[in-house]
Amino acid sequence: MSSFLIHLLTLVCLYAMMALGLNLQAGYAGMVNFGFIAFAGLGAYAAGIASQLGWPLPAALLLALAAAAVLAVATARLGRQLSSDYWGIATLAIAEILRTVALNESWLTGGAQGIGGIRPLFADLPSPWRDLAFLALAALCLALVYGGYARIIHSRFGRALKVMREETSLAVCFGYDPVSLKMRASVAAALPAALAGGLLTYYISYVGPDVMVPSETFALWTIVMVGGLGSNLGVLLGGLLVQSVYSFAPFLKDWLGVSSDLAGAVRLGLVGLMLLACLLWRPRGLLPERLEALS
Repeated sequence: MSSFLIHLLTLVCLYAMMALGLNLQAGYAGMVNFGFIAFAGLGAYAAGIASQLGWPLPAALLLALAAAAVLAVATARLGRQLSSDYWGIATLAIAEILRTVALNESWLTGGAQGIGGIRPLFADLPSPWRDLAFLALAALCLALVYGGYARIIHSRFGRALKVMREETSLAVCFGYDPVSLKMRASVAAALPAALAGGLLTYYISYVGPDVMVPSETFALWTIVMVGGLGSNLGVLLGGLLVQSVYSFAPFLKDWLGVSSDLAGAVRLGLVGLMLLACLLWRPRGLLPERLEALS
């Protein structure tokens, strides 16, 4: 049971980091991104490829962050020519293009088989200390991201994002450049997602095309919506609830004697019901954003 709880908390930390990035982009900047998982997936592949080349962990993670930043700038520049709705659809297309590339370019990404055999972190430590050390690292990264976002939100840049979210023309009147704000928000949102993706690669010692399937973006949106759009504390609660459902649902296979495919479908169904119930009875989330006067 202790190993299971350590595994659950580790996944909560990693997915909460990704969801915090989505919350900054969608909750504070008002940028609807349906392909947000592409940042985490690109970071995961960059870390996996760097690991196969023998790069140390810091260099691999730096490559993951750089790759995600480049993708964020490219998608933000694409948004200059599109309305918010069409831009959201375009981000989904970009994520699918990246997944298709990862699926077919076997010389670089391993194709459908992915990249396996990645040396895990703290491999020299005995169990469960190895897992506890990774959990401590993931929790430290989550704390740094949470603290960094808290400073951003209460800074002039964070207030500008909220103004842009509510009314773009008002932000222009205040002297803000919406294009610059969106680009900076995209990069700031992509970095923790790429960091979490890179750490996830080392955690499971594998990265494959499934890391960028649309259901992963759906899971991140569920975390944000259940916790509270625009609430970082709500994202932490949403991450705990959603990952608990994801982790406990496979036990239905043993408890109810159902097949693995049916257990997977039940897991998605339970998460969907959680999201639907929240939208019906708590549309602003369990811990909604605290509105404050903008000065």
